[in-house]
Amino acid sequence: MKKKPLLPIIGIALAALLLACCRVPPPTPASQENVYYVAANGSDSNPGTEAQPWLTIRKAAYTLVAGDTLYIRAGDYPERVVPQNSGSEGNPITYAAYPGEVVTIEGTGVDVPEYSGLFDLTGRDYLRISGLRVIHSKYYGIVAENSSHIVIERNTTYDTYSSGISSWNSHDIIVDGNEVVGACTGIWQEHISISNTGSFEVRYNHIHHVMPGTEGKEGMSIKDASAHGKVYGNHVHHLNHVGIYVDAEAEHLLDIEVYQNLVHDIHGMGFSLASEAGGLLENVRLYNNIAYNNQVGIWLSTCCMASHPFKDISIINNTFAHNGLGSWGGGIGIENTQMENLVIRNNICSQNTYSQMAAPASVLSEVSADHNLADGDHDPEYEFHGQGDLVDVSALFVNPLTGDYRLQAASPAIDAGAALAAPAIDFDGESRPQDGNGDGRALYDIGAYEFVVPVVSASAYLPPDVKNR
Repeated sequence: MKKKPLLPIIGIALAALLLACCRVPPPTPASQENVYYVAANGSDSNPGTEAQPWLTIRKAAYTLVAGDTLYIRAGDYPERVVPQNSGSEGNPITYAAYPGEVVTIEGTGVDVPEYSGLFDLTGRDYLRISGLRVIHSKYYGIVAENSSHIVIERNTTYDTYSSGISSWNSHDIIVDGNEVVGACTGIWQEHISISNTGSFEVRYNHIHHVMPGTEGKEGMSIKDASAHGKVYGNHVHHLNHVGIYVDAEAEHLLDIEVYQNLVHDIHGMGFSLASEAGGLLENVRLYNNIAYNNQVGIWLSTCCMASHPFKDISIINNTFAHNGLGSWGGGIGIENTQMENLVIRNNICSQNTYSQMAAPASVLSEVSADHNLADGDHDPEYEFHGQGDLVDVSALFVNPLTGDYRLQAASPAIDAGAALAAPAIDFDGESRPQDGNGDGRALYDIGAYEFVVPVVSASAYLPPDVKNR
């Protein structure tokens, strides 16, 4: 699906300021003997101490061994970084920005081979990359390939030809708290790409905007033979394609949890599931997600080959509201008819353009739908509902104009959900269920948020003259 770019990209200076304000210091190494430093006024003939730092990160990349930590002082470093050594279990090698300082790996004029990264972890294990800015790469920003036990945390990537961050043929990968902006100025991959990767977590990342004059790609893709992964707490917005994409392609993708993600203002699908080339998409669970102001909240796709098998997919306790661009869009859209055991439960689909929940009749025998709330226009041919659904009843959100899709106290979604397979917490991390109606019964709510009775302090009941003393 081709769309025109959306909003202009946030400036590099602002991104740097935000990173400097919000960075959490990297972990303190176990032994001070293993700490080295790089600074813009250093020399590679120095011993790499804080008083006599090295000049280049490349020098460190050839020197560090298991258990070592490198702190990089503020500045621009126009170089490609390729660590030569791996860490070991309990003794990772850490590359980190010096606490409170902005460190930029600058790719302008730097040769980055095809399928390589400006910061390239290929073939390395037990590495931690923390708090860096990696910008203007001619291919990937940060890449792990044939790697294991890698942590990529609190970095910013900007203006990369392909993915800002990617993992290929790897395992035990954590991608945590990064900001990926303006990736995919070329035609390949996604802002964050996780391919053929096992035992991974992609969490708390902020993915947004394309470079001016470029099309961009999906915000995030979990794809190919990836397995046993979690995707949670991510914020994806203002892109031209799918926000979060789970695609088996031609492989067997299985056991993926997608939860507590916020996706909005996508000129495409907020979430999408696919098997583009006939691979089995199996045991994928989406819950406690919120999607608004996209073309469709979640789309179960038939792209792109004739065969696209799905098995054991669950969509539970999500909120898909105010999706639709122009005259068409929806909350939950099912295009694929080649599926086995699809569960749609406790979701809110509210005020989406054209349809709330739509599927061809031929697939409904494999759909178990119940206790959803559907409010708004209905597709005259494909709209469907399930047992216990609330239809044409307002969800009574707190303030959808500001993106607040919590429930008002009078919402009919409170205590109207089903307990079966419902998540134990909600989007905010509040426990489920709670006694939202105050009638002594703790029943599950519909949607991504469980209604929590506000706690009123004792002072609220005191007379004004006593309260203000």
